[in-house]
Amino acid sequence: MSAAAQPTTLVSVGDINFYGLNKVTAEHILRATSLKAGAPLPPSKGDMEDAIEKIPGVVMARVEAVCCDGAQASLFIGIEEKGAPHAAFRSEPTGSDTLPEDLVDSYHQFLTAVERAAGRGNAAEDVTAGHSRMADPKARAFQDQFAAFAAAHLDQVRGVLRSASDPEQRAIAAAVIGYAASKKQIADDLQYAMQDPDESVRANAARSLVAIAVLAAKQPELRINISPTWFVELLNSVVLSDRFESAKALLTLTDRSNPSALQQVRERALPALAEMARWKTPRYALPAYLLLGRVAGVPETEVRQSWEKENREAVIRKALGK
Repeated sequence: MSAAAQPTTLVSVGDINFYGLNKVTAEHILRATSLKAGAPLPPSKGDMEDAIEKIPGVVMARVEAVCCDGAQASLFIGIEEKGAPHAAFRSEPTGSDTLPEDLVDSYHQFLTAVERAAGRGNAAEDVTAGHSRMADPKARAFQDQFAAFAAAHLDQVRGVLRSASDPEQRAIAAAVIGYAASKKQIADDLQYAMQDPDESVRANAARSLVAIAVLAAKQPELRINISPTWFVELLNSVVLSDRFESAKALLTLTDRSNPSALQQVRERALPALAEMARWKTPRYALPAYLLLGRVAGVPETEVRQSWEKENREAVIRKALGK
């Protein structure tokens, strides 16, 4: 949820989290935006991003507000500095492929059902089959529709995912294709979608791949290979959802021994992961922190104990070799 979407007369600034900072400091950003914890949430995220991008060395800025802890929203401020690691994406596709209107409507209704289920505390899901199965019956009924459509029209969904000019169409395709029966058949399509120029497509592709990764670990005889490469690259993205979904995905991919994936994180995204592990908003910091513990070779029980004792720095310093 963006800052611009918040009811600023009711919501104030809570935790302020930063990422992408190398030479630029948090103090630089706070001065440029006049942000302060406890103050009213600013009305325009665009204005804040413009102010941050005027700081020397900043190429791009992203501000996102996550609602809400009581009347406070957590802010995430990401920047890309000149010469810093960054994630690059493909150009926008220009194809005319589309999904049926009734499937698009069903997807929107599904999102509403999931939101309502979450409001009732019933957002649990089972992904052991390689795709999400919601506990909520209304949401699950839509998921059954997606599975039926993917079974009957896989080539159409694949065509939309790879070439449709409309990013919403591609994002829906990234979700629906995950329900296809043969997970091995669609894994490459979803990994292709991880390089999409639209962040919603990437986020849906990541979620679909995580479910497939769970199945792959449970049934290795299926020989489904999920590469960690793009998840690692997206840890350097300026987009919050890229970083958060990738940290969760890499946790799944490293649940069992995966030294190659951990080595890629160590070589390509260690500073970014450490930044995320220091975030003040716990539910966003935890996946990165757990992953960092694996990168450092710290036993999981010790990592969790350090978290509970609010002593994250012990694990973070070990991962960074300090």
